Amino acid sequence: IEEINKNPHLLNNISLGFDIYTVPHTEWQTLENCFIWQSGQEESIPNYTCRRESKSVAVLSGPSWATSAQTGTLLQLYKFPQFTSLYQMAAKDTSLILGMVSLMLHFKWTWLGMLIAEDHKGFQILSDMREEMEKHRICVAFVEVIPITLMSHLSNAWSNRDILMIGKVWVMNSQWDINSSYTYFILDSFHGHLIFSRHHGDIPGFRNFVQTANPSKYPEDYFIAALFFIYFKCSIYESDCERSENCPHNVSLEWLPGNLFNMDMSEESYNIYNAVYAVAHTLHEILLHHIQITRKLYLFHCLEGQLVLCRIIQFNNAAGDQVILEDKGKLEAGYDILNFWNFPDGLELTVKVGKFSPDGPHGQQLSLSEELIEWATGLIENPHSVCSESCGPGFRKSPQEGKAPCCFDCIPCPENEISNGTDMDQCVKCADHQYANREQNHCLQKSVIFLSYEDPLGLALACMAVIFSVLTAAVLRIFMKHRGTPIIKANNRALTYILLISLTFCFLCSLLFIGHPSMATCILQQTTFGIVFTVVTYTVMAKILTVILAFNVTSPGKRMRRLLVSRTPNYLIPIYTLFQLTACGIWLGTSPPFIDTDTNSEHSHIIIMCNKGSALAFYCILGYLIFLAFGSFIVAFLARNLPDTFNEAKFLTFSMLVFCSVWFTFLPVYHIFSILASSAGILGCIFRNSLYGFRDKTHPSARKPSKA
Repeated sequence: IEEINKNPHLLNNISLGFDIYTVPHTEWQTLENCFIWQSGQEESIPNYTCRRESKSVAVLSGPSWATSAQTGTLLQLYKFPQFTSLYQMAAKDTSLILGMVSLMLHFKWTWLGMLIAEDHKGFQILSDMREEMEKHRICVAFVEVIPITLMSHLSNAWSNRDILMIGKVWVMNSQWDINSSYTYFILDSFHGHLIFSRHHGDIPGFRNFVQTANPSKYPEDYFIAALFFIYFKCSIYESDCERSENCPHNVSLEWLPGNLFNMDMSEESYNIYNAVYAVAHTLHEILLHHIQITRKLYLFHCLEGQLVLCRIIQFNNAAGDQVILEDKGKLEAGYDILNFWNFPDGLELTVKVGKFSPDGPHGQQLSLSEELIEWATGLIENPHSVCSESCGPGFRKSPQEGKAPCCFDCIPCPENEISNGTDMDQCVKCADHQYANREQNHCLQKSVIFLSYEDPLGLALACMAVIFSVLTAAVLRIFMKHRGTPIIKANNRALTYILLISLTFCFLCSLLFIGHPSMATCILQQTTFGIVFTVVTYTVMAKILTVILAFNVTSPGKRMRRLLVSRTPNYLIPIYTLFQLTACGIWLGTSPPFIDTDTNSEHSHIIIMCNKGSALAFYCILGYLIFLAFGSFIVAFLARNLPDTFNEAKFLTFSMLVFCSVWFTFLPVYHIFSILASSAGILGCIFRNSLYGFRDKTHPSARKPSKA
């Protein structure tokens, strides 16, 4: 008011005055004080005013929206515009919620309680706060609705001090800032709490104004006189001389400690300062408009209905801040974050420890100096407030039934699934070509493996295949060298050659299973195996049939003799082989084998192998082989009691027994081993005795040639 009245460029030759009325928290007392003010008397007289020349041109109410609305309801009775001229001086506070949530995220506080005022704004803040907190998975442990009457609030808070106050970190806006001078609060109650205060510039001259303010300078100001009477025990009124001394001229409010009187301009004072200037600028515009029309300088005749011009008023205050009354033009408020320090003997200090700028880049709106923050008594490091501890990498959250989302259990990720962050809701399955590491927080690349020649097992099997094939070739060479001996003739020379050659190919076809698979090797693996083993198994059967026919011929006219002489079993070999060859052709024409990868059998490896294509075709070919082998075994078993001097039937029986045993035992696991073992079994069981006969000339088969 003093600045405006001394400014010749704002309201020249016009002085502003003011009345101050306290606004109680009860609605009835609020309305009663409004009637007293409007009537101009010490008692309320509704719809009547004794004011003639000292009518007020504007009303500046407190921060409560409800109080402002109730006051505005009465203004219409006294020809004051109602809601069309009700303006909010404070900047928009929509960013307050975002600032508080950003602070919680910064300190990773996800479990907190809320205290709200029992009014419209309190419930609106609760709704907005919950909505913003849910976006960031912050949970509310409890909500306390505090009555708007101060004394009720204080008594309730103190009665629950052990639960709500002591050792807690309070985050509040400036309207909830608590003055520690109240005897209700102990020292540790609010030490370390954080306050969000709207940022504003410093008004030049304000501190000096407060320093020099005293009852002598403003004798009509009851509130200054009351302050000096309470704190300095002095008064300028004669009626108080018996109880106190006269106030010295040099006494100053600056002498008071900060907990009793703060010399800095508060947020509410800053808003009042701007509101008074807004009224002055509006009056200035009305005055100019009136002079341009009437050429007369008389203000109060033109006031009625003109304060609506406040809507378009914009100006820069003494701090350089822009003031806009129109809601649409208001900017989002920035906030200073203050830390309250409470010391013994009633000393206190409010320290700025950060700020929140809503117009800053995303993620950089909050700025804090954590080294300046003093936490509540008993806390030596940043407070920790969570319902459940965070789930680290390798775990996922499992919500606890019936509790808030912030309350959960940590469950390890399933096999081959990972979580590489904290508080993951779900684990992520690794791709087929990857596997989870031991900690289950990272997917590693699977290595590609196959049965290679560099692998010890592959090298051993390859050596065995070569050795057995060379051994079989050596046996064939021996048999060809001694083809005229009784032993060779007794072993059915033609079938023996066929059997040895096919066994050589059997050993060599196992090499197709070693090395990096290709389409050619995948096709040859199964077809070569099927055809060559068909020749082997039926050749063995043909040898057995030949032996049986030879020992069952009793007369030249018998049909068995004709079958033996015509070598019918030998000619059946290509026929039975043709059946297998036809089956292989159908297999390759419909669903041939192909290169495939197995990503599931081994945790950290991808196995490259040959897929059989049609499993039905493969088992048909294998079943045909088993049928021939089992038939050979049955026939050989029936011929096992032939004369001991010619015991080839026994050896054939043993060879088929080994063949069937190996294939039934090892085929599901080791294909190559089945081929090598069964082929070696046939080679050893059938030809061991013949080779022994070459060495031992006294062997019966070396002296008695076969009748065949």
